[in-house]
Amino acid sequence: MKLNLSQIGQIRIGVADIDRSEGFFETVIGLRKLFRVGNMAYFDCAGVRLWLDQTADANQVAQTSVIYFRCADLGLTVTELARRGVAFTHPAHLVAPLEDHDLWMAFFEDPDGHTLAVMSEVSKGFDPIQRKVAS
Repeated sequence: MKLNLSQIGQIRIGVADIDRSEGFFETVIGLRKLFRVGNMAYFDCAGVRLWLDQTADANQVAQTSVIYFRCADLGLTVTELARRGVAFTHPAHLVAPLEDHDLWMAFFEDPDGHTLAVMSEVSKGFDPIQRKVAS
């Protein structure tokens, strides 16, 4: 039997305060909330379900997961997130100059310190922050 595990159905991250995290992902990030049950909230990320689960011990919130949000325009996305109060731990930068395009990312944290990133694949040599071809 051949397995096909190429699609993610759900991602779970532990949070210290479900109300705070629910507000962050709904209002700041702008995800559509699917439902909430007790200390768990679920959001839609283009068909992948994000499950926020309040931990019994806030000291046990895992700091090892990263969620990468794909965006069409990194410059506009970074500007809007900053307007909403996001402080970037690593500003937008070129991560990988690939053969036929470039990969750019910017990193920030949610209220529990989980690393989040916005990523964009752009035309070769284009700087999405300066909005021009790099010289």
